[in-house]
Amino acid sequence: MAELMGSRGTMNTSPAACHHSMEDRPVDATPAPSNPLAGASRAVALEVLLRGPVPRSEIARRLALSAGSLTRLAKPLIDSGLLVEVGTSREARTGRPIRPLDINPTAHHFVGAKVTSDEVHVVITTLRAEVIASAHAALPGRDPDSVVDTIRTLTGELTAGGPRITAAGVCLGGRVAHHATVTAAPFLEWSEDVPLGRLLTDALGFPTAVDNDLLALTRAEHWFGAARGHDRFAVVTIGAGVGYGLVIHDTIVDSPDAGFGLLGHYPLDPLGPLCPSGHRGCATAMLTHSSICAAVSVGLRRSVTYDECLDLAASGDPVAEPVVTAAGRALGRLIAAAANFTLVQKIVLTGEGIRLAEVARAAVDEGVRADRDPGFAALDLDIRPSDFTQWARGAAVTAIQTYVLDDTPVAG
Repeated sequence: MAELMGSRGTMNTSPAACHHSMEDRPVDATPAPSNPLAGASRAVALEVLLRGPVPRSEIARRLALSAGSLTRLAKPLIDSGLLVEVGTSREARTGRPIRPLDINPTAHHFVGAKVTSDEVHVVITTLRAEVIASAHAALPGRDPDSVVDTIRTLTGELTAGGPRITAAGVCLGGRVAHHATVTAAPFLEWSEDVPLGRLLTDALGFPTAVDNDLLALTRAEHWFGAARGHDRFAVVTIGAGVGYGLVIHDTIVDSPDAGFGLLGHYPLDPLGPLCPSGHRGCATAMLTHSSICAAVSVGLRRSVTYDECLDLAASGDPVAEPVVTAAGRALGRLIAAAANFTLVQKIVLTGEGIRLAEVARAAVDEGVRADRDPGFAALDLDIRPSDFTQWARGAAVTAIQTYVLDDTPVAG
C-alpha cells in the first residue's frame, strides 16, 4: 500500500464520441510510488482526511494520543507532503498559537468510472474526491472487453501528463464480490462471474476496486458529501431504478445483496400500476423513469420523455399531473419507511430522477407525513442534484477508501 496506508485490447474512440471536461491539468496514469504506513500513522492521516483542517489537540483527543506521540506520528506525514499546516489562530483558553493540520488533497489522484448499459463516465479526483477532469463515451458493446477497453481509453485520454494516479474505482449496477468480481450485472446482461477488478488492474497498470454503484455513491456521501460528519443516515436514489444505501455507526451496511434494488419492490400504493415483475404499486412501478413515462404516454396516446412528463405536470396537464403527484406521494412514503425501519433522521435523496422530488415536493412531504408519527423527530431530507459524474465520483471514493483503509481487492 502507498503512503497513506493502498495496493494495486485497445478501443479507438474518435473525438466526436468522447466528451471531456478538464478543470485542472491532465494527470499521469503512472502509479504513485509505494510508501507503506500502518497503525497510528494511518489513524492520524485518516482523521485529518475526514475532519481537517483540525487542531492537533483535537486529533490527540480523538485518538487518545499524547502531544509528543502526535508530533512524532505527524512529522513524517508532513515531511512527505501528505499533511500540511494551515493558517494560524490562537487557543481561546491559553492564547497559544494553533496551526491546524489538513490533508494535501493533490498528494494523490484517483480514477473513478461509472458503467451504465450504454455509456462509461470517467473522472479524475483528488484525495478528497474533488473532480478535476471528466469524460464519457458510448459503449461499443456490453461485453467485459468493451467495458475494459472503453475505461482504459478514457482514462488514457484524461491522464496524459501531470500528477500520477494512485488507484482506480469502477461502479455499476449489480452484485460485486470482494471489490473485485462482478457476479451479476443485469444492465450489461452479465450473468456469470466477471473478474473486472483484475482485468482493469492489468489494463490500467494500477490497482482497481469494483463496487456496486449505489454503495459507491453512499460511500461518497458519507466521507465527502451531504452526510459528512453523520454516523447514521440513508441514501435513496430514483431514476432507472430505485436504490437504497445505509450507514449505521459510521459503517456502511454491506452484503451480497446490498445496493441491488431490493427496495424497488417495496409496496407503496395498493391501487398503483404493475411493475415488470407483476407487483402492484411497488417502488419500481411508481418511481422509475420508465414507469412514469409509460403511465403518462398511455394517457396522452403518444410517447413522452421523463423531463417532458415533469414539465407537463408542472404546467398542470390533466394526465401528467396526477401521475407525477402520485409518484411524489409514493416517494414520501418510501422515505418515511426507510427512516422508520432504520431509525435514521438524515436522508440523502438523489439520482438521475431527482427532479421528481422538486416538481412534486408538496406530494413528497404529504407522503412522509402520512406514514411518520408527528411525535417523532423531524427528518433531515437533503435533496441532491445528480448526474453520472457524481456516480463516477462515488467509484473514485471506493478507490480512496480501499487505499486508505488498506482493503486490497481480492483478485477474481
